Amino acid sequence: MSRPSVRRVTWRALRARRRALARLCGWSLVESLPALLAGLLVARAVDEGFLAGRLLNGLAWLGALAVAVLVGAAATGRTYRSLGAVVEPFRDDVAAQVVRGALRDATRAGGRPDSAAVTRLTHQMEIIRDTFAGLLMVARGFLFSAGAALLGLLALAPVVAALAAAPLVAGLAVFLAALPAMVTHQRAYVRAGEQLGQSAAAALAGHRDVLACGAQARVTADVERRVSAQAAAERTLARMAAIRSLSLGIGGWLPLVVLLVAAPWLVGRGMTAGAVLGALIYVSTGLQPALHTLVQGLGGGGLRYAVTLENILRAYPVSDGPRLPAPATRAPHPPTRPVGRSPAVEVRGLTFRYGPSARPVLQNFSLTLAEGEHLAVVGPSGAGKSTLAALLAGLVPPQTGTVHLAGATVADADPSTLGGMRVLVPQEAYVFTGSLADNLRYLRPDADDHTLEATLDALGARALATRLGGLAAPVAPALLSAGERQLIAAVRAWLAPAPLVILDEATCHLDPALEATVEDAFSRRPGSLVVIAHRISSALRADRMLVLDGDEPVLGTHRELMARSATYRMLVGCWDDPGVPSRAASTRRG
Repeated sequence: MSRPSVRRVTWRALRARRRALARLCGWSLVESLPALLAGLLVARAVDEGFLAGRLLNGLAWLGALAVAVLVGAAATGRTYRSLGAVVEPFRDDVAAQVVRGALRDATRAGGRPDSAAVTRLTHQMEIIRDTFAGLLMVARGFLFSAGAALLGLLALAPVVAALAAAPLVAGLAVFLAALPAMVTHQRAYVRAGEQLGQSAAAALAGHRDVLACGAQARVTADVERRVSAQAAAERTLARMAAIRSLSLGIGGWLPLVVLLVAAPWLVGRGMTAGAVLGALIYVSTGLQPALHTLVQGLGGGGLRYAVTLENILRAYPVSDGPRLPAPATRAPHPPTRPVGRSPAVEVRGLTFRYGPSARPVLQNFSLTLAEGEHLAVVGPSGAGKSTLAALLAGLVPPQTGTVHLAGATVADADPSTLGGMRVLVPQEAYVFTGSLADNLRYLRPDADDHTLEATLDALGARALATRLGGLAAPVAPALLSAGERQLIAAVRAWLAPAPLVILDEATCHLDPALEATVEDAFSRRPGSLVVIAHRISSALRADRMLVLDGDEPVLGTHRELMARSATYRMLVGCWDDPGVPSRAASTRRG
């Protein structure tokens, strides 16, 4: 029914939870007790009770059946508890694979965010959980219910068991023969839904470019084509229901017809009326429901499970099941960085635009940053400052050109190597629930408490640490201000062993004095520093400044830029920053 990879992953999941699976089978065995005894007890009640004129005898046999039903009902509740112990950990494993795979693909050099990952993590993940649970219930239901019914028929009369089993096997054969085609159509349906999601997401994300380029008709036609493809795939799936109905008719209803037609012959050979009634009960309440559940379960949820899990494994392949290996441990000490052997940052012929028809954010841009140099990037909103930071960090690939960090090409570096070469601190700082020490050691796990304390003092974060309760104090991100989160992220980045730090307006929520303390600490940190500046004071602390204004970028010192860049002079005049010269005074300095 599925590709070997899906079978292997499913088999590993079941083997990893053998105890929970054994409990599920044990309670299923108890639950099938009414299916095993129903026909026999009814036959005894009819033959030895009601037809024999012994009312109490008949009621006693039916009472025994009622007790068996109560025992089976109690076991049913236990089966669902055991089912959760198998299904939920498997669902967590697959969800972890999707999250890690999506983050790995989005953050690797040259990688791009995958909009389909949201569909995999929400809709498709729920499909996997529900259908995996359904498959377990269907499989154990058919095995135990149909097995119990066949054993009961054998106990009544072997010839009756043969008459019922023959059409049952024929119905199963019809269904299994059609199953490969069902898998193909289900796969087409899932992929059509994913392609529709990608097409709609691209249209919504680029709606301004679509309007600007006058491409509404083409984009609408593309989305409409995806909608039509998904609708066609769903109609095909609906038509496959006819095959399921055929197999149910052969395997579920035909045994009843055969037994009714053969009833006079069976009675003529000595079979009692109670035994015939018991056989009909076994077929109608045991074999027929079990086959119906199996066919509907495999033909519906089973196909969705196989194709959806196959889709996830195809997107995020792993060699040993859904659980991914733990990330490699970072180097315990900062790498040795020989000075003067290669620039810290070297950009050559860089061009980047958001979309084929969009205006380039950067075009044929080149930059060299020496080891230990401090560069500030300034410019109006939307000029491409954060885009440049993402390009330097390797989060987005350029259309043309190269970025080298310490002599290594960013596009060729794997994520773990790239993580050791640079640290990017965005405006919205990431802080996770845990202790303050855990947050600070996130990029430098070997840092001892003394190192953490010294860094807190160097970056002016001692007051925050004291307010929180020290290094061992728990941190709740929702209770921190934006500035407090930025301060924790700054300390974490300062401790990182990477030779290059990129601060993308990472101190914009700090007051000017604390911002000066943080940036002064980073300027004394070994390595190079790139600051996307939001205050003129941040820019003035740099060795050089890069002005981005949508035209030709201009690089130089404050004095050089005041003379060469009208954009820089405008920014200096508009910046409202305590302790910074006024526009006229700054112009005189230039």
